[in-house]
Amino acid sequence: MEILGYAAAVIIGITLGLMGGGGSILTVPVLVYLFGESASKATSDSLFIVGVTAALGAFLMARRGLVDTSAALRFALPAFLTVWLTRHFLLPALPEKLGMLSRDTALLVFFAALMLATAVSMLRKRKEASQEAKAGLLTLPALVVGVVTGLVGAGGGFLIVPALTLAAKLPIKRAVGTSLAIIAANSLFGFFSDTKVRGEASWGFLITLTTLAAVGMGIGVLLSKRIPGEKLRPTFGIFLLLMGTYMVAHEIFQHR
Repeated sequence: MEILGYAAAVIIGITLGLMGGGGSILTVPVLVYLFGESASKATSDSLFIVGVTAALGAFLMARRGLVDTSAALRFALPAFLTVWLTRHFLLPALPEKLGMLSRDTALLVFFAALMLATAVSMLRKRKEASQEAKAGLLTLPALVVGVVTGLVGAGGGFLIVPALTLAAKLPIKRAVGTSLAIIAANSLFGFFSDTKVRGEASWGFLITLTTLAAVGMGIGVLLSKRIPGEKLRPTFGIFLLLMGTYMVAHEIFQHR
């Protein structure tokens, strides 16, 4: 299972590089189901892996002029606030039992629900346009992404890319590069702002997975020059639909 996990780390990087999101939402399931981590630890480890990998991708995209710095700042700053509040207040305040489910199980179910919603989003066609991003239209999705990042360790690219293409009217390639910059800032801020998380981190393991994901990121960015992102979205949407359904079914039957 661990060998599959290391291979999956490369796939995470490839997906991030191609679509500016999606790879991050795979990280927690990989850590939980293939490496046997608890949901709480997986959300923390995911922030580091995704953050460093996305930072590399953002650097590579910026060299091609595909990062909108203005939109990235307008999105990242509100998200920082909710990431910090979520990691320091909301997550610790969650009880060990949420109804009939443990906190870890509830987080995984919530994560699976996000995957299913993301699958629907990716299977729907989006319009492209090119005009200046409007800060007001980005604030609400930025706050939502901050909560999601803080709770489940996902960089939020599956929400950021749609927000940038629909609300900010960025072309898809520019939205992908900008999304990577936002994911990097969000995830690394969430990880390094939590002293307890840093103290409990398994650095050797994290660096190994991050290195593999970074290799995948390089491959994904190279492929993005040749493969239109929109052609990959339906396939990835179906994959997320299947994985989200599996996670829900697994958690339900495991706790019957």
